[in-house]
Amino acid sequence: MVITQTSPPNLTPETKTTGFTPDEYRAIEETSEERHEYFNGEIITMSGGSEVHSAIASNLLIYLGFLLRDTDFRLYNSDLRVWIPEYSCGTYTDLMVVDGQPELNSNRTDEILNPIFIVEVLSPSTEAYDRSDKFRKYRSIGSFREYLLVSQTEPYIEQYYNLEHNSNDRWQWQVYDRLDQSIRLHSLNVEFPVAEVYRRITF
Repeated sequence: MVITQTSPPNLTPETKTTGFTPDEYRAIEETSEERHEYFNGEIITMSGGSEVHSAIASNLLIYLGFLLRDTDFRLYNSDLRVWIPEYSCGTYTDLMVVDGQPELNSNRTDEILNPIFIVEVLSPSTEAYDRSDKFRKYRSIGSFREYLLVSQTEPYIEQYYNLEHNSNDRWQWQVYDRLDQSIRLHSLNVEFPVAEVYRRITF
């Protein structure tokens, strides 16, 4: 990912390339054809996804949507941002779930504050970030309890979960690397086959 040179209205790259306010960032996102992450004054261009990336995210959205249809959990795709106040960060997930009503940021309708479960489908350009700094930012969210990192090059899923509501330093880790396995999502109280994540995906 690289710092974009796009600027909000009435600003040019020559006069401002960093130090953007959150509202300036939001103004850019409302009209931009690209998506950007905001982090503490900087605007970062997010790389586009592949066909396989999109297919995996769609598989998860469809199957989890079916499993959660009669629950209080609400499932969202990548149209909405997660806003992370501790880091003054706005970013997009591949998929997220909220327990009950979404908590929106101020009077906005496009920024969620309270995801309980997040999925990132890994890409070569973002994998290291998704595993490290992005995960660290997510962990600062009080509601956040579970994280899936899904490979698009092989059947391989990493699961991080924390069942200690009063502690954010007791995350557990598990790997699923066979299509005949099933994943138990502790935060959502559902289980689904790894094969459903990779339905119609050819490696």
